[in-house]
Amino acid sequence: MSTPPSGPSEGDAAPPPAPGPWASDNLPQHPMAAHPPVVVEQPQSIRTAVRLMYVGAAFSLLGLLLVPFQLDAIRDAIEDNDSIKAADVDTTVNVTVGSIIFFGLVGVGLWIWMAVKNGQGRSWARVVATVLGGLSVLSTLSGLAQGSTTALSLVLSLVGIALAAVILWFLYRPESSRFYDVRSR
Repeated sequence: MSTPPSGPSEGDAAPPPAPGPWASDNLPQHPMAAHPPVVVEQPQSIRTAVRLMYVGAAFSLLGLLLVPFQLDAIRDAIEDNDSIKAADVDTTVNVTVGSIIFFGLVGVGLWIWMAVKNGQGRSWARVVATVLGGLSVLSTLSGLAQGSTTALSLVLSLVGIALAAVILWFLYRPESSRFYDVRSR
């Protein structure tokens, strides 16, 4: 004569836990909870654009590291400006260098932020990257028109514009657009 097992057998399912005293315990499950998000692999065009954005960040950082080597050119450009008094040249040089460093660091941060968000397939990030690329072109053209740019900063700006154009080309490829469409759903 055998004795019946004292505990639950392997085939028995445990009853669902009783709802707790909180109102949220009694709510129905969200409809999206039953459907896991669709995992879409980045197309090569997005991977390339993201890598180039990191190159842009490194390039911007390199430009910041070269600022100390441009101090004489910055000072000369400020001294050539007739509206700045000789007594104010040092202050203007310091403010200019500080502004270059501040906005350069902001630029590095924007490159990295855009790389991350575009890599995630955020369609708004593609729009922001486009706007930032356009602002870069306008900024370079403004600097050229004013004649307030050094030769090195001009070269860095032109390379940055070319880099932005190539990145935008990759971001607007058909396979990239499909990636953004699927990820934005």
